[in-house]
Amino acid sequence: MSRIVLEARDIRYRYPRGREAIRGISFHIRRGEKIALVGPNGAGKSTLLQMFNGMIRPDSGMMLFDNEPIRYNTSSLRQIRKRVGFVLQNPDRQIIAPTVYQDVAFGPVNLGYDEPAIREAVAVGLRHVGLEGFERRPPHQLSGGEKKRVAIAGVLSMDPDVLVFDEPTSGLDPSGSEDLMELLDELNHDGKTIVISTHDVELAYPWADWVILLLEGRILQEDVPDVAFGNPEYVRMAHLSVPTLLDLSVELGKRGFALPGRKPRSVLDMIDIIENLLHGSCRNPAPGTISVCNVDEEATSSLSAWVKTRPGLAVGAMGTRAKQRASQEQLTLEFTYGVIDKCILRALRGQDSLILTTGSMVGRVAVRVEAYCRESGNIISVVSMSTAEQPPVTGLMDEEVRQNDHPH
Repeated sequence: MSRIVLEARDIRYRYPRGREAIRGISFHIRRGEKIALVGPNGAGKSTLLQMFNGMIRPDSGMMLFDNEPIRYNTSSLRQIRKRVGFVLQNPDRQIIAPTVYQDVAFGPVNLGYDEPAIREAVAVGLRHVGLEGFERRPPHQLSGGEKKRVAIAGVLSMDPDVLVFDEPTSGLDPSGSEDLMELLDELNHDGKTIVISTHDVELAYPWADWVILLLEGRILQEDVPDVAFGNPEYVRMAHLSVPTLLDLSVELGKRGFALPGRKPRSVLDMIDIIENLLHGSCRNPAPGTISVCNVDEEATSSLSAWVKTRPGLAVGAMGTRAKQRASQEQLTLEFTYGVIDKCILRALRGQDSLILTTGSMVGRVAVRVEAYCRESGNIISVVSMSTAEQPPVTGLMDEEVRQNDHPH
């Protein structure tokens, strides 16, 4: 089990001449988890997040990082803010420099990096968010989604252990929201602990490993998503709604359909449940294949030609760099979010697909498909795009899969 990285012990906070925003909260966050703080406006989400890196000091109680109490002197705060990066809801409040390069470099400069290290940190930050080539751009000329990515790059340039996002999809259109959540998944797969605040249960339910449901400065419920959102009384108290997939599974149960103990977290899960109800163990005898292209490899330069030789192939892209590569190759993307599950659904219909992704995410595709096949009894081949005739990616170690379950 991964170790605790952030912990709150009976913390309280009252705004000057205002209400008590945090009322005796205790919880812990483990390294590598994806955590969603969920609640209505005024629940205390933003106040709580700002305690994670010392922006707000609790009136009583204690915040800890790596089992050490957070200290509030200047040097200690500089260190904690390097390790716990905070992305504000409104990027215009976070972007302060006249060019993208200067803004992303702000943190490394203040940490005393030398010039080569600053250039490298900026390059890494912009590469992560897909904004290479934007260094000289004035931030006011960027779209809302691009500004959000600049703010994230500025945080990533300091290589934090924990990334904290206050309402990360606020102000973004559905496509921009999908892109951003895909980026958070990618950062988590690279080892970052991710904490978000949101009132959007449909966003939090399939994404989070652990949900903390807040109301009026207190924790109403905390658990895995299907349990945290599974009590309709608590959900109503928090002025929220039960996630659609969870609500649907409850209604099926009320109508006498036997459902497995694991609640559906995705459309793929729900389709698997429905097929079990309707057809028992019946499965497509000839599932399709999922090919994977690592866009970070130079050897995949003939991507568009490879796709053209396979009519009917559906293409999905995971991550900004993969989507940029698809645009360069003039490929039509059928899937841009929830890509792995959607390609599994195609494979179950006997259809092939291709996933474009970065080198760090290739393994995630194989692990997710392997985990699904082990749970469902299906057999789906995952192969490299460069050698479609090679053997399927199978035999992944159980421990490798368990590491992606993030037990709390």
